[in-house]
Amino acid sequence: MSEVLSLDTKAILLLTAPLIYGRSTRSADLLTPGEYKKFARHLRDIGGKPADLLTPDADRLLEDCHAVIDKNRLKRLLARGFLLSQAVEHWQARAIWVVSRADDAYPQQLKARLKEDSPAVLYGCGDRKILNTGGLAVVGSRNASETLLEFTRDIGRLAADAERTLISGGARGVDQAAMRGAWEAGGRVIGVLANGLEKAVTNREHRNLLLKDRLLLISPYDPNAGFNVGHAMQRNKLIYALADAALVVNADFNKGGTWAGAKEQLTKFHHVPVYVRSTDDTNKGLAALSKLGALPWPNPGDAGGFNEALSVEAPHLPEPSVQTALPFNTRRQANRSEKNSDVPQIPAESSSIADGSSDPATELYEKVRMLVVGMLDRSHSIADVASRLGVTQHQAGLWLNRLTEEGLLEKRTQPVRYVVPQAGLLDEAQPTAASTDNGGNGAIENDN
Repeated sequence: MSEVLSLDTKAILLLTAPLIYGRSTRSADLLTPGEYKKFARHLRDIGGKPADLLTPDADRLLEDCHAVIDKNRLKRLLARGFLLSQAVEHWQARAIWVVSRADDAYPQQLKARLKEDSPAVLYGCGDRKILNTGGLAVVGSRNASETLLEFTRDIGRLAADAERTLISGGARGVDQAAMRGAWEAGGRVIGVLANGLEKAVTNREHRNLLLKDRLLLISPYDPNAGFNVGHAMQRNKLIYALADAALVVNADFNKGGTWAGAKEQLTKFHHVPVYVRSTDDTNKGLAALSKLGALPWPNPGDAGGFNEALSVEAPHLPEPSVQTALPFNTRRQANRSEKNSDVPQIPAESSSIADGSSDPATELYEKVRMLVVGMLDRSHSIADVASRLGVTQHQAGLWLNRLTEEGLLEKRTQPVRYVVPQAGLLDEAQPTAASTDNGGNGAIENDN
């Protein structure tokens, strides 16, 4: 990690980072990603930058920003200088570096593709130059057969033979199989973690790979942050944005983070070509992704074929028209919601068309799903959720029931409450590290 953080990065950390208290309840004062995005845009529009908030003339700038974010709230956050110095010292002792969007070292491809939605801050350990090498993103669920895991390890080995970086999420199952195949064959690996960065960098096997510049671990979340379903789903964007192409080894149809991330890439972002495994035992999820534009993995047998697969351009299918694609009842509901609420009122029974094609109502629901899951940091009643979303309790109940059916929420009774389940219940497993005295088994997550 650099000895001195840039002033821009210091200011951004003060505004957005929990600063060493990642496992405690998030401070209500911290700017959310959406709030910081709005604030950063305002700063840019008035000719300022985050570093200006740490100068003697900051009061004038804070006054100019008061209409966007309360100036007293900003002052409280910017006054956390002592906490920041403690956090930086803690990170440096573990060789964890920090870069912000304002730094030249920030990965340019990430900024170019995600623009304002790229993380304001990235934490990492390892050679930052690997971030700009592109490569193949490999994703899949944690529940995979040994046959699929061996297939995935072979992909990692082939990436190493082709001298291309392997990018994945560090979760148990497909992610770890791909990463292990690559690093055991001498290749480069980027692990994009949703949590547990600090534990991962202290793992014995990881430390050796980090020192040899064959492993780079990054996360947009505090290095000590605990598991969060919304974080696990959001980090998929980074995995795709850092790559030249992506391979989905397996995915459950219309369920889980692997499916959601791949579908979002195929229907919205189009950053990279998305391949799906093309062996004989493919499932309904992979078939549905193919109908959305995913390409069959060509099963290259050598480095030349692998590099050729990574040079294909991403197909860009036309977006469906909302007014023509929505059924009449859904259109009427959507039109009513435009008048009464900023939150889309969609039927809970809306789902992908049976043959795997996309419909706009489902895309709206998936956005609401990420919003609801991300905000449930503790148990909430239906009334709580309805109030926070600005919708009726009936609508909130429909959404919560569907999220529970998908395994993204857990329903408790007496009284009825909803909460994010513990790690391990999701398609995307918790990527935390094993302890340093685990004999160096290299697991990036535990199975708590």
